[in-house]
Order: sequence, then C-alpha cells, then structure tokens
Amino acid sequence: MSVQERKQRERAERERLIVATARELAERQGWGAVTTRRLAERIEYSQPVLYGHFRGKREIIGAVALEGAAEMAAAVRAAARAADGPRARVTALARAYLDFAARNPAVYDAMFQLDGGLAFAQEDTPAPLKDAFAALLENLAEVAGAGDRPGPFTEVFWAALHGVATLTRAGRLPPEYAEGRVELLVDRFAVS
Repeated sequence: MSVQERKQRERAERERLIVATARELAERQGWGAVTTRRLAERIEYSQPVLYGHFRGKREIIGAVALEGAAEMAAAVRAAARAADGPRARVTALARAYLDFAARNPAVYDAMFQLDGGLAFAQEDTPAPLKDAFAALLENLAEVAGAGDRPGPFTEVFWAALHGVATLTRAGRLPPEYAEGRVELLVDRFAVS
C-alpha cells in the first residue's frame, strides 16, 4: 500500500469516526449537544483536524443525513422484498419507513428537519437521497392508479409518511392508533 493510499484510508476512517460520533451524541443528547469542540474532544483530535474534514456542524449534519438515507433505503427495500404482493409491499414499506424514523430520531431530523446543506429534488441532489426516494418509487409505482404519475404519487405518499412520523414523535397523534394509520394510508394508496 502506498503512502497516498494509507493517508486516504486514514482520512476516510477519521471522517467515519466524526460522523459516527456526531450521530451517537445527537441520538443520546440531541443535535444541540453536537458541537465541533465536543466532537474534537470525543474523537481525540484537535478542532483543526475536524475542520479539515468538515467546514462545520452543517456539513456534519449533511453527512449523517446521507448515511441515514442509505440506511433507510436499504430498510425499505428489505421490507418490501420480504412482502408478498403489491399491497403487502406498500404496507411493509410504510412500516419500515416509520420504524426507521422512530428508531433513529436524530438521523431522521438530519435527513428532513435540519439544514445539512443538501439539495432535494434537484439536479445536484446527492445519490443517497435520490436512492432513498427511488426505494419508495420502485415499490409504489405498481400501485399508482392508471392516471397517476409515479413520481408525484410517491411524493404524496412520502409526505404522508413524513407527517405521520413527525406528528407521532411530537406526541400529537395518539399512539394507540399507529397501526390503524398505516392501514388507512395503505387503503388510500394501494388501490390498484
């Protein structure tokens, strides 16, 4: 292994450590607890080293969001693959999405609530975000109605899931109706 390759590997390892530490801290204490000073202390590197990887907290949030998008896409695809039939796939997809949001609240916030400097629905949208949307699209296209365009259909379904996830976490929806909400959502969207 060349010196250049070793340095690149070490740099990538430091970035993974920074992102993992930020994610862990955010999940335990919230994003307010994630500061460059605290991260530098926890990873045992100086703040200038941290700034050599990320320009600040915003970019760290963006890195956590991209990691989360890849994980959510994998979870949604795995759940959909395990289901039999279009309706069951949509149900499994909805549950996987909501479970991911509930199990990873800080990551979910990084993906959709906080400013990580990421572009959505644009030409320069990062690949993991495009792939997360594609994971939904590929499983919803088959249940979109004949007159529905799969893209907007998927956007509306995603918006409904996001609303349920966000309102549930905020305590604004009664928990006893969680399963009924999924069923109602699937009833309205998986009609073909």
